[in-house]
Amino acid sequence: MTISRNIKLLAAFNFLTDFSLVGPIAIVFYAYISGSFALGMSIFSIAMLTQAILEVPTGVLSDFFGRSGVMRLGATANVISVLSYALAIQLGYWALVVGALFEGLARALYSGNDDAFLHDTLKDTHSEEKYHEYLGKTSAMFQVAATLGALLSGVIASLSFSLLLWLSVIPQVIKLLISLFFKEPKSYTKSDSNIFVHTKEAITLFIHNSKLRKLSLASMIDFAMGESGYQFRSAFIGTLWPLWAIGFSKVLSSLGATLSFWYSGKLIKRFKELPILIFDGVFSKLIDIASLGFPTLFSPVLMSVTSLGFGVTTVAKNNLMQQEFSDKQRATMSSLNSLGESLMFAIVSLTLGYFADTIGPAKGLLILTILGISANLIHWSLFKHESKVE
Repeated sequence: MTISRNIKLLAAFNFLTDFSLVGPIAIVFYAYISGSFALGMSIFSIAMLTQAILEVPTGVLSDFFGRSGVMRLGATANVISVLSYALAIQLGYWALVVGALFEGLARALYSGNDDAFLHDTLKDTHSEEKYHEYLGKTSAMFQVAATLGALLSGVIASLSFSLLLWLSVIPQVIKLLISLFFKEPKSYTKSDSNIFVHTKEAITLFIHNSKLRKLSLASMIDFAMGESGYQFRSAFIGTLWPLWAIGFSKVLSSLGATLSFWYSGKLIKRFKELPILIFDGVFSKLIDIASLGFPTLFSPVLMSVTSLGFGVTTVAKNNLMQQEFSDKQRATMSSLNSLGESLMFAIVSLTLGYFADTIGPAKGLLILTILGISANLIHWSLFKHESKVE
């Protein structure tokens, strides 16, 4: 059946997307090539700014021309991106920039499209109520891949950065081949308006939906602070552990996130989305503040515990927003949210790199964690409002 085939292929596709040997120590590699943390973080910013610029066009592309073709384009962009990163060892910083541009393109092509692909695939058999369950399990593959990549990355990097990068090309080529076998969901509904009217309708839905606006703002803050902090964490760990051991700290995080994604459907069904978001917000911030405020050899291990909430909160936020999206603008609306996330990430990551160069990685991450509390306050306000309505 198409549904089982698509979902199995999506799980493999997700696995290969995050099976990156360079990912767990990316900031270390970027800083090594560029010469500073600020320039190293600029590669993340360039990728996210590119994603931001292309978010809406690629979301519209998905709504107008189909989900599966967009996934193939994204896989192609990923191959070019990793090849460029590998060439940076010989060509320097500007090869990293080219890699970041294509990574941003791939992110934009995936961001709203892949969730819409899964939703439409489930809708083919009237199973969309299981969206959060399947999203959790297919997303768990990202973390399984990250776990395996983290196990190998530090050890291989300590031997040869070049070998690490060229080995990272192989999974992306395999992923491109897998993408050729996706089938377009029958429930995919092509937009019947022109591109500008379609985009305007999607923006209008954000403007008139107060709950969606708040969810989107909280998602932007969470992503910008959380992703910047996660990508930079290797630099902080590098001040406490040797290079070969950095990957092992990411193993613990990825294992926790895998479990979190896998059981997210059951947890959301039992506790509901907003209570989960509020609890994790308090729990993770307290651990990060303690670990960064008083750094020790055990700080990386302690910080990895926060990954136990990553999967379920990611699915919870996604599920809440999917409930507010319209069918015809589903990918475009998701891309508009990702646009905000990418823009905010670009600003935050550059700022974090500057702080790290001036006051150190630990203090820079600590400031970032404290600022991230604002997203928790938004989730709390939504919870109080819904409690009153009930």
